Order: sequence, then C-alpha cells, then structure tokens
Amino acid sequence: MKLHDLSPAEGSTKTKKRVGRGPGSGKGKTAGRGIKGQKSRSGVAINGYEGGQMPLYQRLPKRGFNKPNRKQWAVINLGILQKFIDAGKIDAGTAITEDVLVASGLVRRKLDGVRVLAKGEITSKVDLTVAGASAAAIQMVEKVGGSLSVTTASKAE
Repeated sequence: MKLHDLSPAEGSTKTKKRVGRGPGSGKGKTAGRGIKGQKSRSGVAINGYEGGQMPLYQRLPKRGFNKPNRKQWAVINLGILQKFIDAGKIDAGTAITEDVLVASGLVRRKLDGVRVLAKGEITSKVDLTVAGASAAAIQMVEKVGGSLSVTTASKAE
C-alpha cells in the first residue's frame, strides 16, 4: 500500500455546497438566501432579536443578587492538609500560616484569605493561623490537640 492508495471510508466525506455559482448548481443567484431583506445581506447578527417583540431573555424575571464586596476565599480541607503533612511538604511541628500553605503549593494564591473546612480527617497536631475556618474544622483540630486561630473578625462568613 502506498500513500496514493489511501482514501477515506465510503460515505464519510461530503463536498461542501458551493453557493452562488450559477443556476445549474441549484444554489445560484441568491444562494438560498431568498430575495432582499436583512438576512439576505452580509454582516447580519440578529440572534435573540424577535422582530420588535420583547425578547425572551428580557421577559424572564431576574433572580438573585451578587454582593459587590463579597470575600473570595482560598478554600482548603483538613483531609488535604493532612495529606500534605504526610508527604512532608508541610511541617506540622511549626506554626502553619497562610504563607506556609502558599509556599507548599497547597494554595495557589491567598485571595481574601485562606478558609479551612472540615472535610476529611486530620491526625496530626497542628498550629494553624488562617483568615477563616468553619466551626467543625476548629473543633476537629482541637480534638486532635492542635489549635486553629482565625485572624478575621467573623469566623463563618
């Protein structure tokens, strides 16, 4: 078999319909666009336009609210923190701050602060200082004998 012997499977390829190439093609003159009007011309973008009627996306009610000054947390779970401690990327003996978490690669960037959640298990005694934590996470860390201190005023925002 040579390169010129290769061909696609039967019926798998179709030639593109060339419009506006004379009456014999079946798509000549107006090229299947009809006669006159906005849609027969080039440069038409009328998606969502309903001919003057109020468009559907404007008729539907708007729901919800996005707080403009909301906090965006970098979230970590206790189970992942334990995994990093077991792998030796974080030293449980020293105080663990947000900067230590970023340096270890557990958190990419701090955003408005790191928030610790209680998903997973923690077995190491750790001394954590972060911007936010759930009540369950604080309880789990203290149960193992560690401490989790929150630097911001509100614990669960």
